[in-house]
Amino acid sequence: MNRTKRFENKVVIVTGAAQGIGRGVALQVASEGAQVVMADLSPYVEEVLAEIEEHGGDAVTVKANLETFAGAESVVAKALEIYGRVDVLINNVGGAIWMKPFEEFSEEEIIKEVNRSLFPTMWCCRAVLPEMVKNQKGTIVNVSSIATRGIHRVPYSASKGGVNALTASLSFEHAKDGIRVNAIATGGTEAPPRKVPRNANPLSENEKAWMQQVVDQTIDRTFMGRYGTIQEQVNAILFLASEESSYITGTVVPVGGGDQG
Repeated sequence: MNRTKRFENKVVIVTGAAQGIGRGVALQVASEGAQVVMADLSPYVEEVLAEIEEHGGDAVTVKANLETFAGAESVVAKALEIYGRVDVLINNVGGAIWMKPFEEFSEEEIIKEVNRSLFPTMWCCRAVLPEMVKNQKGTIVNVSSIATRGIHRVPYSASKGGVNALTASLSFEHAKDGIRVNAIATGGTEAPPRKVPRNANPLSENEKAWMQQVVDQTIDRTFMGRYGTIQEQVNAILFLASEESSYITGTVVPVGGGDQG
């Protein structure tokens, strides 16, 4: 297999493509020949599109609220309208909004965390399945987290546990249809400051202390004693998205420097 063109003639949906890991995934699959459908609410996704096109890549953007099924359906519809099919779905949307002890979370905050870190993956899987079942092939890669065993992020951790269960159950149910479903569980990852913060409010002194405890716990559980890079996460995601992993399904791969989550 030519690793520089693993995604040639493949239509790949990448959610959360405006920044962070999603941006890295979109740029990499485009450079490897994919036709990329990038979904995000942020206008910064247009900058990623410009970068792809500058290097001769083929991509389109979709502004969609993936916390809703209608938003997920609109992304799949765009892929079918422009490219005629979907070969790969890579679900990147998610991320803890608050980091604090569970008893400090309000009802509204818990709901927001689950809506952000579970439902976008669930809705997108549901939206793309009819097309993949019809074609009797397809690949889905979900982005989970080693924070399923972590502190100060219980609603987020529970959401990512749901992503892991979704990955296992969906892969079992649809292996007969030629569909593979896997996930990576990301560890702590160094990334530039977010252009659109998850929590726009200034942190209190308590919140700063709780966040530092999360950082300390993450590094303490990691054999390598460091955060990973975006590229290290992208490498694992694209391995699972490519035919290099053709005999792997229903698996959650920890990418946390030894922390199994």
